[in-house]
Amino acid sequence: MKKALLFILCLGTMLLTSCVHEYSRSASVPNREKPIVWFNNQPANSLSGELDMDALSFNDKTWYVGNNAAQGAELQGQMVLDYLHAHGEGLDRNGDGIIGYVLLIGDIGHNDSIARTRGVRKALGTAVPDSVQGLTVIQDADDIYSLPIGINLDGNSLHSVDGSITIDGVTYILRELASQEMKSISGSTWDAATAANIFDTWSTSFGERIDVIVSNNDSMGMAVFNAWARKNGVPVFGYDANPDCVEAIVDGFAGTISQNADIQAYMILHLIRNGLDGADPMTGIAFPDEAGNVVPEGMFVFRSAERSFYANSSIVNAENAQDFADSFRPSPAFMHRLDRGETLPNRIWVDFPNNNDFYYNGTFAAQFSNYDDILNLELRIVRGDGLTESSVVDRLVNPQDFEAFALLMIKKDNASAYISRFR
Repeated sequence: MKKALLFILCLGTMLLTSCVHEYSRSASVPNREKPIVWFNNQPANSLSGELDMDALSFNDKTWYVGNNAAQGAELQGQMVLDYLHAHGEGLDRNGDGIIGYVLLIGDIGHNDSIARTRGVRKALGTAVPDSVQGLTVIQDADDIYSLPIGINLDGNSLHSVDGSITIDGVTYILRELASQEMKSISGSTWDAATAANIFDTWSTSFGERIDVIVSNNDSMGMAVFNAWARKNGVPVFGYDANPDCVEAIVDGFAGTISQNADIQAYMILHLIRNGLDGADPMTGIAFPDEAGNVVPEGMFVFRSAERSFYANSSIVNAENAQDFADSFRPSPAFMHRLDRGETLPNRIWVDFPNNNDFYYNGTFAAQFSNYDDILNLELRIVRGDGLTESSVVDRLVNPQDFEAFALLMIKKDNASAYISRFR
């Protein structure tokens, strides 16, 4: 009995010592000096697009990780265009000489949503200069109008022009028939239910004219695919390579774009690891770390002036869907465990803005769990309501309990709300 009591006492002492050590380690560094990685929604002015460099350079261990929005958007637009060329016969379902498409826009203030909208319009030749910026000429993709145009059945919109495409010797008009931000009544953006409801109105009013559906993400695209497009044989293009979407490609979903979430999640965590270790931020990313982890060449872009790392994207279609069937699969290029001996894992705060979004809570969460242990990190994931920044920020009440932070904002303008917690 005495031995049992002694064992329990010793165990309790060990646990208490461990907890005290863990707290003292995180509290010993001022919050303003801890590593911070913004991800997926880059701190910026949502109207002008100007980056929030105060947030991106909060300290010398602050970075941004996201997908290469311009490259991915260009891929989505090219994917749609290639499909039209390859499946031209029968695409003009009502024979009016117009291949009409509709565009499901996720969030008019989100950098990725903006880029994807621009990429499609550029590829299909329906883009006009961005009047919001006061532009009259398009010199690059950033000059393209990115807001919804509403209904444009007659092609007379001030915010879109008709493009054209020649398929098997026949020239068709390419027209954006309609586009809208898929924002729910409660204010949630990228909303699949809203997309299904709005598309139901569109299909009832002018469904026979809809030949192609392009979505800023998979969730909205799948909602429309399941409700209408599958049974009507209309191609849908998404973005994210969610498992249900990739699986649906064999049933007629036309294609999607993989953001290579494995690369993003790994870079986020390794930048944190490097910040905690005082190592070169490129360690394990541009060149191998001590265990041999490294991102394959050509799979990311680093822009030093923006303090930002961008993972390149990949097209997913009928030709290669099997290669992307498991979105939770880690990359063997960076699955080598770092040797930290008996050192306790570092506690990291991570937040997802929406507790219902599969890309974050499914794909991204799974990829984080692939790499946290090998990098000796312990993640605490907090989820918001997708509507108000306070649903996340108000829970960041004890930053001293954590040694680093991976921050995903609901709105890109709101970085200061997080930064204020670290001063």
